[in-house]
Amino acid sequence: MGESLTRKLIRNHLVSGKMDPGEEIALRMDQALLQDATGTLAWLEFEQMGRASVTIRQATQYVDHNILQTGYENADDHRFLRSVCQRYGALFSGPGNGISHWAHMEAFDIPGETMVGCDSHTPHAGACGMLAIGAGGFEVANAMAGEPYRITMPSVVNVRLTGTFKPWVSAKDVILELLRRFDVKWALNKVLEYTGPGLKELTVPSRGTIANMGTELGATASVFPSDDLTKTFLAGQERAKDFKALAPDPDAKYDETVDIDLGSLEPLIACPSSPDNVKAVREVAGVEVAQVAVGSSVNSSFRDLSVVANALDGKKVAAGISMAVSPGSRQTLLLMLTSGLMTKLIKAGVRELEVACGPCIGMGFAPPTRGPSVRTFNRNFEGRSGTPDDLVYLCSPETAAATAIGGKIADPRDLGKLPTLKEPEKYPVDTSGFEWPPKDRASVKIVRGPNIAPLPVANPPKDAIEGEVLLRLGDNISTDHIMPAGAKILPLRSNIPAIAEHVFEYVDPTFPARAKKAGGGFIVAGDNYGQGSSREHAAVAPMFLGVHLVLAKSFARIHLDNLVNSGIPPVTFADPKEYDAIQQGDRLRVTNMLAAIRGRGDATAEDLTRGTRVGLRLNLRPHQREVLLAGGGIRYAQLQVPR
Repeated sequence: MGESLTRKLIRNHLVSGKMDPGEEIALRMDQALLQDATGTLAWLEFEQMGRASVTIRQATQYVDHNILQTGYENADDHRFLRSVCQRYGALFSGPGNGISHWAHMEAFDIPGETMVGCDSHTPHAGACGMLAIGAGGFEVANAMAGEPYRITMPSVVNVRLTGTFKPWVSAKDVILELLRRFDVKWALNKVLEYTGPGLKELTVPSRGTIANMGTELGATASVFPSDDLTKTFLAGQERAKDFKALAPDPDAKYDETVDIDLGSLEPLIACPSSPDNVKAVREVAGVEVAQVAVGSSVNSSFRDLSVVANALDGKKVAAGISMAVSPGSRQTLLLMLTSGLMTKLIKAGVRELEVACGPCIGMGFAPPTRGPSVRTFNRNFEGRSGTPDDLVYLCSPETAAATAIGGKIADPRDLGKLPTLKEPEKYPVDTSGFEWPPKDRASVKIVRGPNIAPLPVANPPKDAIEGEVLLRLGDNISTDHIMPAGAKILPLRSNIPAIAEHVFEYVDPTFPARAKKAGGGFIVAGDNYGQGSSREHAAVAPMFLGVHLVLAKSFARIHLDNLVNSGIPPVTFADPKEYDAIQQGDRLRVTNMLAAIRGRGDATAEDLTRGTRVGLRLNLRPHQREVLLAGGGIRYAQLQVPR
C-alpha cells in the first residue's frame, strides 16, 4: 500500500517513535519561524537554556505583529529581537518587510522541508509542500537549540478536490466550506492533505490561504503537493533550484477522505464570532457594515488584492464605510504600485495600511462599538479586533469588494463579469529586507529595553494542591479570551508581570486581582480550551498569577503544550459530565497528582465546598510527563545541559 505525502515527509524527518496515529514521535526540524508577538518570549527562553548559538539549519525572526510604535515598548523589543538574531545566528526581518507566512513563502519555503513556528498559522508553508507546524515559543526555542520537535503522530485526511471554480468563488471559500461542514476542533491531531484534479485551480498563494486556515479546524498541519504550479511560483521568485516534485503515491492510504467539488461551491462567510459559524453569503446579504479590511496572512496576495482593485475600478467605497488593505509583503506592495492597481484602490477611497498583520490582531483599524466588520482574515474571536464587542465576519476578497461597494454584505456574483486575474510570471524579488547575522557574533551586545523583564519559571508540581475555582468557563475558549491581543496589551509581551494584569480582561477583568489575593487557584473549562493563537503568554501569565492547574473537558493542541511547558498541569475530567458538578468559587483539594503525571493512576479532586469527588486524568505523551515533573520546559531543558 502506498504512502501519503504527509507520511513521507514525517518518515524523512523521523528521529524516534512509531508512525502510528496517537503515538509520540520526534521530528527533526529544518527551519524555525518566529514573529515578534511570541518570538520575544521564545528568545528569552532560548537564553535561559544556556545555548551559545542556533543550531537548526535556518531560524528566521519576523517583526509583523506589534509594529505600532505608540510608545517605547515595541521599538525596544524590535531592537532586542534584531540583537538576539545577530548574537545567536538567526535571520531578521524588520517592520515593513512582510507578514511572516507570506514573506517566508516567497523567500524561504522549500518543498520537502519541515518547519516549526511560534505562530499557529505556520502551516501556511504547506502550500509549498512543506510539513510546517505551529507551536509555542518554548518548542521553537528548543528546536533552535537542536532538539527534535515532539508531537502526537497525526492521522492524515485526504481532502480531494475536483471540478473548477465558478466565477467569484475562490480559495477562501474552500476552507470556509470545510469549516461549515465541520468545526474548530474537528481536525485535532490530523494533517489535511490536499489532492485531486481540482488542485490545478489553486496557485501557491491560493494554497497558502487554505493551508493557513487549516489551523482554524484544529489541524496539526496542511500539506499540498509540490507540482508544476509550485515550480512556476518558485521560478518566479528566482528560486527554481529549490523546487522538488513531491506527491503521494497513486495508491496512498488515508485515515479519512473528504470530497469537495469546487464547481459546487458558492461565496461563503463566517459570521461572528467563530470561524466555523459559516453561512452562504446570500443568506446574510443586506447586513449593514461599518468597515471592510483585506489582507493579513491570508488573502493578501497580488491576485487577491487585484480582485478588489479591479472590482472597485471606477467606483467608490460606499459612504460611511471605512476600507483598508494590508499587502502581505513588500514585494506584493511593489507589484500593486508598479501595476497601477494601488492607484485604483486609492481613487476608490481605500486606505493602504502597513505591510503587517495589523487589524487581524487588533493593531489599529479596530471597528466601532458593535460595528460589523467584514474582513478577509483568518479569525474572528470576540475582541480580537481590539473592540471588545466586535462583530467580525470572515470572507473572500471577492465578497469583501462587493460589500465595500454596496455598504452591506453582498454576494460578489452580483458584480457581473469577473475580471481576468493572473499571477505574475516573475516577481520583483528583493531580499534586502532580510538581515543575515554577522560573522563575529560573539561581540554582539543584546539590547534590552526597560520593558523586558526576567522570565518567571514555575516550581515542580506538588502531589496535593488546594485552592479556589477562580473562573469557570464554557467551550472553545480561545487564547484571545485568556490573553487578549491589541495595541494596548501586546506591547507588554516581554514583561510577564505587566501583561499578567490583563489575563481574561474581556471575560472577567477582576481575575488577576482575585487570583493574587487567593494565592492562586484553578480554572475550570469545557471543550477545546485554548484554541486559536499559539500565544504562550496565555499559559505563562496565568502561571505567574498562581494558577495551579487547568481542569477542562479537552484542550487545543498548542495550548496544552504551552501549559505543560509553563508548569501548569492540563487536567481533564475522567467523566466530562462531572464538569457540571464544579462551580466558580468552590474550594478544591486535588490529590495523587504526581502519580497521575507519571501515568500511574488518576488524580482526584475533592470539592470541599460541596462534599463531592471528581476523577481527573492527565492525557499526556511520555515526554510531556517528564517536562511537567521537572516544573516546565525551562527547568527540563536546564537539566539536560551537561554540567
